[in-house]
Order: sequence, then C-alpha cells, then structure tokens
Amino acid sequence: MTRVVIADDQALVRSGFTMILNAAGVEVVGEAADGAEAVSATRRLRPDVVLMDVRMPEVDGLEATRRILADPPLAADGGPVRILILTTFDLDRYVYAALTAGASGFLLKDVTPDHLVHAVRLVRDGDALLAPTITRRLVERFARVDPDRSALHRDLAGLTPRELEVLTLLAGGLSNTELAGALHLSEATVKTHITRILTKLQLRDRVQAVVVAYETGLVAPGRR
Repeated sequence: MTRVVIADDQALVRSGFTMILNAAGVEVVGEAADGAEAVSATRRLRPDVVLMDVRMPEVDGLEATRRILADPPLAADGGPVRILILTTFDLDRYVYAALTAGASGFLLKDVTPDHLVHAVRLVRDGDALLAPTITRRLVERFARVDPDRSALHRDLAGLTPRELEVLTLLAGGLSNTELAGALHLSEATVKTHITRILTKLQLRDRVQAVVVAYETGLVAPGRR
C-alpha cells in the first residue's frame, strides 16, 4: 500500500485529502501543519509520497522540500521518498522553485479526487507529474533570469553520445514513444537510456532531467 504524509496548514485540506486517499486504498500515515513538522514526519514515518503545501507558517513547503531532499530518507519499502507540491495558485515561479528543489511535480488544491489519487500513484511509481513540455516552458522562462540558481547542475561528461541525444530530445518534450520513433529504438531501450541518465546524473525523475538539460546549456532556452 502506498504511504503518504500530508503537509498543509489548513486542517480541512488535510482531512479532505485523507478521506479521499484512504477511500482509494492509499494510506495516510501522518499529517503536518507546517514545514518543520513535515520534515520531522517524513524522516520519522518514511512515506512513499509527501503532499507538500507551498505556503505554510514558519518553514514553507519549498524550504521543507529542500531540507528533506538534501539528505533524503528512504521510504519504508526502501525506495525514494517523493514530494508533490500543493498550491492554490498556478504560479510558474513556485512550480519552478519546487522542481529545482527536487519535487516530482505539483498539484493545485482544487484537484479532483480521481486526479489526486492518480497523481500520488504516478509519483509513487517513479514517474513525474509534469509533462516535459510544461517543464520546458518553465525552464525557458526562469533559466534566462538566473541561470546559476539551480541546485541541479550536473557534469554531463559521463553521458554517452546516445544518452546526450536522448536527454536533448527529452528536454524537447518528447514522450518515450516519440523518442523511440525519432531514434529508431524500442521503447524498452529508450527507458533503459533514461534510467541510465537519471542514475549517472543522480536525478529522481525526467522532470529534473529536463531542468538539467537547460541549466547546463545542453539545450538553449527558445531552441527547439
């Protein structure tokens, strides 16, 4: 069973999300009313996914995300803890900050119950919640503002030419099916290349890979 911690300063939001997730067979193992509690609960309870509100008192969700992922605990089953950012507003700057902090995506708080459950399970399985095309739009906008702000800079020298090619196309917003067609490879081979890229660059998911592709200069903002 997927295990979740919900961090939000609004008790009604926490209780509502708990009811939805529990009804779908997702176990909510803990709650937190601020970022400091979220960090503590995550390290103590080792959930699979943390639903993290952006705006919370004292320590906000972005800082809590940075603290958790700076020295990430393992989930109870030995896998990585993944973080989904919750926000009331669809603000690019918040979303981009969350991605560079290491979050696996974001949700608006008015998300439908089905979408909420799907998002938690998707992230739990290692996928990212943002389409690469959306991520590309965010990175193109903010990488030009301050290209040195990212904590995700990586040395790409360890990637093979094929892996660099895959990463470049990935940053262009291509799905695994489209990557396979463009490179004349099977989808299984594409997935293997992506897994190796994430492993070599010590990244959690393909969203972070898109950010790295732009912020290392492999792909220039505005270039298709």
